[in-house]
Amino acid sequence: MSETDACADVTVVLPDGSELSVPAGSTVEDVAYEIGPGLGSDTVAGKIDGELVEKHAEVGDGDRIEIVTDQSDEYLTVLRHTAAHVFAQALQRLHPEATLTIGPPTDEGFYYDVTDVDLDEEDLDAVEAEMDEIIAADYDVERVVRSREDAMEIYADNEYKRQILEEEADDDEVTFYVQDGWQDLCRGPHVESTGEIGAAALLEVSAAYWRGDEDNDTLTRVYGTAFASESDLEEHLEMRERAKERDHRKIGQEMNLFSIPTVTGPGLPLYHPPGKTVLNELSAFANGLNRENGYEEVETPHVFRTELWKQSGHYENYKDDMFLLDVNDEEYGLKPMNCPGHATIFDQQNWSYRDLPQRYFENGKVYRKEQRGELSGLSRVWSFTIDDGHLFVRPDQIRGEIESVIEMIFEVVETLDLEVEVALATRPEKSVGGDEIWESAEEQLRDVLESGGYDYDVEPGDGAFYGPKIDFGFEDALGRVWDGPTVQLDFNMPERFGLTYTGEDNEEHRPVMIHRALYGSYERFFMVLIEHFDGDFPLWLAPEQVRILPVSDETLGYAHRVKNALADAGIRVEVEDRDWTVGRKIRQGHDDRLPYMVVVGDDEAEAGTVSVRDRFENQRGDVDLDVFVDHLVEEYEEKRVEPDFVTDAT
Repeated sequence: MSETDACADVTVVLPDGSELSVPAGSTVEDVAYEIGPGLGSDTVAGKIDGELVEKHAEVGDGDRIEIVTDQSDEYLTVLRHTAAHVFAQALQRLHPEATLTIGPPTDEGFYYDVTDVDLDEEDLDAVEAEMDEIIAADYDVERVVRSREDAMEIYADNEYKRQILEEEADDDEVTFYVQDGWQDLCRGPHVESTGEIGAAALLEVSAAYWRGDEDNDTLTRVYGTAFASESDLEEHLEMRERAKERDHRKIGQEMNLFSIPTVTGPGLPLYHPPGKTVLNELSAFANGLNRENGYEEVETPHVFRTELWKQSGHYENYKDDMFLLDVNDEEYGLKPMNCPGHATIFDQQNWSYRDLPQRYFENGKVYRKEQRGELSGLSRVWSFTIDDGHLFVRPDQIRGEIESVIEMIFEVVETLDLEVEVALATRPEKSVGGDEIWESAEEQLRDVLESGGYDYDVEPGDGAFYGPKIDFGFEDALGRVWDGPTVQLDFNMPERFGLTYTGEDNEEHRPVMIHRALYGSYERFFMVLIEHFDGDFPLWLAPEQVRILPVSDETLGYAHRVKNALADAGIRVEVEDRDWTVGRKIRQGHDDRLPYMVVVGDDEAEAGTVSVRDRFENQRGDVDLDVFVDHLVEEYEEKRVEPDFVTDAT
């Protein structure tokens, strides 16, 4: 670097959009001190272009900078990173033979992958007690810079750390974090001392593959969590226990919704009749929204020649995650996405500017070869269905179409009484398309969110390489957030496929492609709903909506007449004809999570009425059957979240 360069300033962008000039070579911490000495002394870490970094990270010209203090949302991530090191130190105190690999923070805590040591759940208490001693000792956490050569020597007997170092061959120096003489190779960031960890707990032990690749060594993964206070940890552990009770895999088995048996292969769910009933209702709802908003349904096959995936760019980016087949010396691939098929459909016709927008939708099955260790129930699978929609629009139509899509998404959200987090993801460093169209697209997305009054976060640089996007995360009843709907602008695929329309000037123009999904994927959305409702689906989604409970065999005939009346109205209804007491039938109905149960005895049969109970154990007797049927139809059509016939009456 020349003397002039060394003295030059760089300009960074602060969260409020203002710019700040600092000397070249400044760190995140230096930026904080430039803003104010108090902020500088409180700095724990920082974010550069949305990426969490240590406070010693150097900033560059044009970088978007955020300062992380102990009041920031990201502080917990930094704290948990240090907790992972505390676990590793405690483990090696008790088991010096243990070999460490990687130990990152996660959304709910941290994990550390280790080997050369036998660990099970019973061993965690001792390690956790050792962690408590390290935390209580309040050791300083020091950042130490070492040469790569010295680091390789330190890890002469650790092939995993050496592999990490080899991947950083361009770096002459690497960083370690040291506490009480114990050290670990790490980029950081970390808190200043172990005592900042208010409380930590180890949760479970599982197997994992090195680098998530099933062809690599099997390691032992220990999961833990940490918080700034004991009360926060206790609250988390209580929520974790509630989450176990709501686990969609547990409820799915209890309600016979789905299974993923070993014999069929991992990540390949089978939907049983009750589960398929729920999916059919969700599909009918989404299909209705699509048709009401001018979408036309299309269908694409499950497999394409890989030439299509090469043309779309997916082959380059998704090859390792694709299921590839050799057919008559030609390579085919199960589709990881539906969009290239939709782009090809659009390309089969000539279009005028008057024809746009064109809107396609498909409940399309796709396949992605996730690592087996990452598969988990319906949250991550090999085979899943996306409620896909693709729109081909003129640039001047972007805003109106985005507004329409967001309205559709919020109709889903409000119908199911869900909460969502909204984020605008802007242009990443690597992207396609000119500055003008990116700036226009981002501004239109921002205007849509602001004019609609939506609360949203900005995720700088987190857009797709082909365009900015708006992401929606579903927040479930336990406060957890899951990936859900998305609206994405794409300038890349129309270019790759040579898509055009004839403009008003009789010249060819390139359309913009909008990718959107109202649910995200049916599998993950189904998981969210199972856990959100704890299996107590609203009437319109419930696999069995009403169960008739005859008091005795003498009223079985009337019970079936009631069933026929409900079934004729489109209600999913069964008769409980087992030789049980009414009390036992009612208890079983509650266990089966039924919205309504109808008790019929001699009095009801004589009067042509029913006695109605809901899942909250509210009951109402002497109900005219026609009145009840009419209410069920109305509640179903209005998609009310909770049964309300009995409570309305009382």
